[in-house]
Amino acid sequence: MKTPGGSDAAKRRAGEHAAELVTDGDTVGLGTGSTAAHAIRALGRAVDDGLDVCGVTTSYATRDLAREVGIPLVGLDAVDRIDVAIDGADQVDDDLAVIKGGGAAHAREKVVDTAAERFVVVADPSKVAAALDRPVAVEVLPDARATVRRAIRELGGTPTLRAAERKDGPVVTDNGNLVLDADFGTIAEPRALATDLATLPGVVEHGLFVGVADEVHVGSEDGVTVRRADE
Repeated sequence: MKTPGGSDAAKRRAGEHAAELVTDGDTVGLGTGSTAAHAIRALGRAVDDGLDVCGVTTSYATRDLAREVGIPLVGLDAVDRIDVAIDGADQVDDDLAVIKGGGAAHAREKVVDTAAERFVVVADPSKVAAALDRPVAVEVLPDARATVRRAIRELGGTPTLRAAERKDGPVVTDNGNLVLDADFGTIAEPRALATDLATLPGVVEHGLFVGVADEVHVGSEDGVTVRRADE
């Protein structure tokens, strides 16, 4: 379930601004989505100019783009650390809690983003809200979709199996699982909900990233605003 986005110029400014944080010798987590793609393309140009980095990707689509622009890649299990991860968001609130999963890559994104020394979110103004209120992507084992659906309802959510856009049937993640989009309305306590969802048997991962983002770069038509977790 892709979320509505802002202008491409705003996304590009955010992505390129975050890419400037990467320095020679860094291992970089490469996120998924249209805004993160601008950061990846900017890093590709920097590699062409001599920047020495390697990337850890969060999805097949990101891997293909990184290879296309010439970023050397390495597997997560082959690195000791990730210096910085740059990733997009479906929504980010005033406390820098984030909803991800519009591209159904949130499980791998969470592994990479939480492993990074510095996790930078890139977004346009349409993704910024005072409180999170978009549906939360919940990746589930195929055989567990009925039991997880019932459990989400007990938590106060309305779950919908995500359908594929260009084929019959549901969306299947890179990990071979299904996605339930769980609508909880306005999420008053993202951290508590994140814990509840994580403990449901059959849930592989959910799209609430709470206490993970170090900073958010919000692009606009005329610049970039940076919001940091420690401010």
